[in-house]
Amino acid sequence: MVSLITGIIGIATALVIVFMIRRDHLHVRYGLWWMAAALAFALLGFIPALFDRIAGYLDIAYPPVLALALGLIVLVIKILVMDLERSRNAIKLNRLVQRVGLLESELRDAQGRPAGPDYIESEAEQQDPPG
Repeated sequence: MVSLITGIIGIATALVIVFMIRRDHLHVRYGLWWMAAALAFALLGFIPALFDRIAGYLDIAYPPVLALALGLIVLVIKILVMDLERSRNAIKLNRLVQRVGLLESELRDAQGRPAGPDYIESEAEQQDPPG
């Protein structure tokens, strides 16, 4: 009964992930990781002997340890990929902020406006009058 429930959870998770990808709530690149996890749950639930055979082939005495070890490995890889993506995004954001600053400076120079923090504050007040 536990195997059936685990398999159903895996299939349901896969369906939810497909639904989220189709609705643009989840990017395909990230959805693939979650699909792999859902399929692993489904395999573990519907074909538990598969993990037993693989564990026996690897000389693992207690087969559930294989599932836990694989899960831990996948999580570590996922965290590493997330950190790499976050680092790339931080670098892109930093470069974008620098470009916007340069463009604002060039725009001020082209319009003959003075640069400085006093000018920026007074410009903001002119755009959004209190009221």
